[in-house]
Amino acid sequence: MPGFESSAAAEQRFNVNLSILFTELPLLERPAAAAAAGFGAVELWWPWVDSPTPERSELDALKSAIEDAGVRLTGLNFYAGQLPGPDRGALSVPGAESERFRANVEVAAEFAQSLGCTALNALYGNRVDGVDPAEQDALALENLVHAAHAADRIGAVLLIETLNRPESPRYPLVSAEAGVAVVDKVNEATGLGNARFLMDLYHLSMNGEDLPSVIERYTARTGHVQIADNPGRGAPGTGSLPLPELLGLLAKAGYDGWVGLEYKPGDRPSAEAFDWLPHEARAAH
Repeated sequence: MPGFESSAAAEQRFNVNLSILFTELPLLERPAAAAAAGFGAVELWWPWVDSPTPERSELDALKSAIEDAGVRLTGLNFYAGQLPGPDRGALSVPGAESERFRANVEVAAEFAQSLGCTALNALYGNRVDGVDPAEQDALALENLVHAAHAADRIGAVLLIETLNRPESPRYPLVSAEAGVAVVDKVNEATGLGNARFLMDLYHLSMNGEDLPSVIERYTARTGHVQIADNPGRGAPGTGSLPLPELLGLLAKAGYDGWVGLEYKPGDRPSAEAFDWLPHEARAAH
């Protein structure tokens, strides 16, 4: 990617999201494929979209696949319904979905702990017709407090993610300001201080935000960064986002956490979608 090697962006650490890349392979083969592409760290959406509490054998098989590949799991979503698909989380949806989220919290935290994963992402959930948004927000805060305590018990941060209105019109957190406001509410309610903003530069750009301003204002509150180019949600260099410049601004602002590659590979195998990234930037360190 032009400008990457010579910029402060080269200081960042990159992992690959195995729920959007390498999906041409079965789940248990993806960690090894990421390792073969040179990556030392991976992240995942909750892999069992229909089950917040899968069988122990399924959890153990995925754990073994990650360990055998020699990669680190650095981020994991809590149960969030059908992803990819129409769902955008479960924790603010009254009834069965929020109950499924709560049932998942300890399972996900235990799985994360078993692999040394220290970041758990909680997608807020869509607005529901006929339900007062204030009721959903109260339920969300209750469930996020529960999740924050579970994350704290394993030494992890709880991530709150902003999506974008064009693709997620029913999702209420569609600005950096809205996402950070929820982070602040959770930290105030728990006193733990372990809730952090997930700064997804693709989603924020789809919302038309001033990304340098977002980086300046919110890097100190950020626990994880994800990237894809825009338009198209493809690899860096396939769209018009100045990602080397933006990653350089993050580095200069003091961000030294993981940058998750959460983009679509396009009409090619995922292993061919990383030519923009120097090999040395892919190793876990």
